[in-house]
Amino acid sequence: MQIIELLTPHYEAAWLPWAVQYFFLAGVATGAALLVSAFSFGAEASRMRRLLPAAVLTLAVSSIAAPVSLLADLHQPARFWHFYAHFTPWSWMSLGALLLPAFVALALAMCAAWWLGRIGWMRLLAPVLVLSALSITLYTGAEIMVVRARPLWNTIWVPVNLALSGWLATVGVAFILERFLPAHQRPDAAALQLLRSIGLLLAAAMVLVALVWAAAGMAGINPSFDAALRLAELFPVWRAGMLASALFGVAVVAALVRGKWRLDRRGYTLVLGLGLSASAWAFRWALFMSVQGVPKYGSGLYLYHMPLGSDGLMGMLGVLGLFIALVAAASWALEAWPARRQGLPAAMA
Repeated sequence: MQIIELLTPHYEAAWLPWAVQYFFLAGVATGAALLVSAFSFGAEASRMRRLLPAAVLTLAVSSIAAPVSLLADLHQPARFWHFYAHFTPWSWMSLGALLLPAFVALALAMCAAWWLGRIGWMRLLAPVLVLSALSITLYTGAEIMVVRARPLWNTIWVPVNLALSGWLATVGVAFILERFLPAHQRPDAAALQLLRSIGLLLAAAMVLVALVWAAAGMAGINPSFDAALRLAELFPVWRAGMLASALFGVAVVAALVRGKWRLDRRGYTLVLGLGLSASAWAFRWALFMSVQGVPKYGSGLYLYHMPLGSDGLMGMLGVLGLFIALVAAASWALEAWPARRQGLPAAMA
């Protein structure tokens, strides 16, 4: 009897925490782009228009912070330049180097149109911005899905869940940022109820997707489901993580449902917004960092230990600091700029 032992070397994580920040902010930005585009077609005094300032602030901050996170993950400016000097159309990363700047430019143009009170311009930009946002959604999801060596990534459900969870985070970030708007631009309880309804629809869609993913796995047509079950069975850390994710998801959905009676309490909207944002961020952490702990070949599990320097904790805090600085700058600018320039209803100005 011959025994052959296979040894799997331990590789460093290819996707660093910077990637978690980027994919989180990119999801928030695309969701905000869709909200701003839709709200720009609302009647002047409608709930949609009252939510427009919060959606625009979310779009402006996230569309600037997201590419900064990506550049930090690329480490070397030359690597970014190579996407243009050596364009490879079969690479989603290379396509993203074209799609992302176009999206950022359109997002900032939409924010500028709102700033100048040009609702007509916003409605002209809206269809193009929607297409651009969907292209970013496709590219970020496909960039992960094409990795065939990892069954947990190589499935259509990854880009779908990235999109839905990112847009749900948009609702959460909007709940947080609306409190930093000037008093005359903050949405009232009725407008916040509309935002909550959007969150409920997205949460319901995520539950439906999870059920379809599980059904496809049990039918034998979705290897990623079998891989997830195997990890949960063999490794307690994955089992605990999946259980914690399920319980946290139930708590977030319950908070959305409960919000029907509590959205007039500002503290509740803050907790709800943080919960929605944290759930989307945690999904990306598990998707990028935890999945890389599973060897592509062989057996075992590598536990990732986050470094404290720029490749880990300090880098994440840096992105958070940039986000806070952008919110502070935008809040100051909105306070200093006359309300009439933002195309607000007269009753709100």
